[in-house]
Amino acid sequence: MNRVYKISVLLLLIFLSCTKKLENPGATQTLAMSNEWWVTLQSGGIDLLGTHVLFATYNTSQNVSDSLWLDDLRNGYQFKCKVLANPKTLTFLTTDSAQNEYYDIRVHITNGKIIPNAGTSKSTHSVVDSIYMEATFSDDLINTYIISGVARSRWAQDDY
Repeated sequence: MNRVYKISVLLLLIFLSCTKKLENPGATQTLAMSNEWWVTLQSGGIDLLGTHVLFATYNTSQNVSDSLWLDDLRNGYQFKCKVLANPKTLTFLTTDSAQNEYYDIRVHITNGKIIPNAGTSKSTHSVVDSIYMEATFSDDLINTYIISGVARSRWAQDDY
């Protein structure tokens, strides 16, 4: 009887010690590039909006490392498009152009990059990442727009 009890306890301990390794549900393939940003829209050195507007970068529903959404949240030029992303180099672009999801134009993005710790927030002066890209739009092929800014710090006093 003592031997059966010891074997039962040993089997129970072995069974309880086995655990399944679960994925981190909060992690995405483009985590290093996903954020909210305070950006300006410039063309020819002129700030076209007069203030910073909210902009977002986030993963696609496929959750792959080479695809990223750029979304100006209908602020500025009103565009949302998928770009090719490289989370290792923190760069992004469109090889040709991408369809705008807000209205029917094509968007071409070049020189897109996220620069770690290269920005400063508005009021708290916290060190944050910065973002930069050049965009052309099929309904305005003459102008190249510079979209650049800093990551949102999440401090209310840093919001524009």
